[in-house]
Amino acid sequence: MIALDTNILARFYVDDPGDPEAAKQRPIARRIMADSPSLFVPITVILELEWVLRAFYGFDSSQVVRVFEHLLGLGHVNTEEAERVATALPLAAQGMDFADALHLSGSAHCEALYTFDDRRFARRARRLEGGTPVIVPESPLASKKRSR
Repeated sequence: MIALDTNILARFYVDDPGDPEAAKQRPIARRIMADSPSLFVPITVILELEWVLRAFYGFDSSQVVRVFEHLLGLGHVNTEEAERVATALPLAAQGMDFADALHLSGSAHCEALYTFDDRRFARRARRLEGGTPVIVPESPLASKKRSR
């Protein structure tokens, strides 16, 4: 089994004709993806790939979801925590930050997920039915200020 880094997957999924290095590397990435009988993608590479696709290449959430659906569908590619990634994809498709979607899908067995200062994450999670609740605990000082 061969493990893949983010840049191999980025070159496989993104055609970047303006980058001469990418133009040279893309055929190699395609060959690795096509000719290797067994590949492994760590969860950390999944998270980094999402960031590269979104922040560097400007992919929207539906494009990112399509990339990961394709990757998860490749029979010779073993993705670490593939079920967790698959569970996170519909959440990301609904507009949840991908990292937050991974946090939430990885916390499905918990009664709650606590976070500080991420009210947007908590609001989005609340809109999902049956998911793990995301709670932003308040300090005693913050609740006193609001009660005034």
